This record gives sequence, C-alpha cells and structure tokens, in this order.
Amino acid sequence: MCRTLVPRLETRALRDALGQFATGVAVVTTTADDNTPVGMTINSFTSVSMTPPLVAWCVDRRAAGYPVFAHTRHFCISVLADDQIDLAKRFATRGGDKFRGIACDGSAPVIEGACAYFRCDTDQRFLLGDHLMLVGRVIEFEKQIAMPLLFAQGRFHTLPFVDAAKIAA
Repeated sequence: MCRTLVPRLETRALRDALGQFATGVAVVTTTADDNTPVGMTINSFTSVSMTPPLVAWCVDRRAAGYPVFAHTRHFCISVLADDQIDLAKRFATRGGDKFRGIACDGSAPVIEGACAYFRCDTDQRFLLGDHLMLVGRVIEFEKQIAMPLLFAQGRFHTLPFVDAAKIAA
C-alpha cells in the first residue's frame, strides 16, 4: 500500500487522493429568472433519502452558474451515459453554447440519452466551505438501459460490458 503523509494539506495532493474514488458523471440544469437555461457537469451527486425521495449535489461557489443555482427553486440532474463524454466536456467548460441541440422548454432541461434523470424541487441549501450543497426532492424521474459514464483519477472512464445472464448462471 502506498501511503503519503502530508504535513499540511496541499490542494493538488488532496484532489489526487480524492480522485481515487470513482464517481458517476452528471449534468445538472436549471433556468435563470429570464428562462435562460444554465447547466454544468458534476460528479458530486448522491442519493440522500428514499422517504421522502431526496438527492443532493454540490456547486463550487466560484462556478459561473453559482448565482443561478444558489437561488433556483428547481433543477434536473441527468446521469450521463458512457457515450456522452462530449456533453460532459461541453458542460464542464465556461462559456459557449452548452445547450446546442438540447430541448429547452422553460423548465430544467433533461439531457436526452442519459442513463437517468431526476427533476427536483430544491428542498434545502447548505453552505459548506467553498461549496453550496443543494438537496432536492425528486418529483419526476426516468431511467434507461445504458452504461454510465465514470470519472476517476482525473479522467473519464467506461465500464466493460458484462452479460448479467452469464454471471447469474
């Protein structure tokens, strides 16, 4: 086992250590007061409760979309499929037309082709260090049969296809 002791927490070293934990990749969307869609790539998504159905995610307080997300009453989290790396990169970049080719109807847009989506009403907000955690009450969701996109060690990853029927036999 490789163990590194750091006398003072160094941001890059801490980020690298945290990167050892693989996460899913999602895009969270909402709309600003003028109905302009806002979105960003996240990997801080988690289930909180089944009763009531609650999920949470965190937004960096320095993010371009922070002012909108900090006050939004609703949002949608789309869990990206393994063939949506380009969308993950597009929504992780500042500026540009992030919503090119994505249907926007005045509510928080759903990313088509995602493994799952969760439309939520904002339930609670918590300022935690340099991030804001938003807890959402799930009001609508849907899932598709697709492999999820993963992020670990600073890179996107995909899972190999495993035939569940062969494993169960």
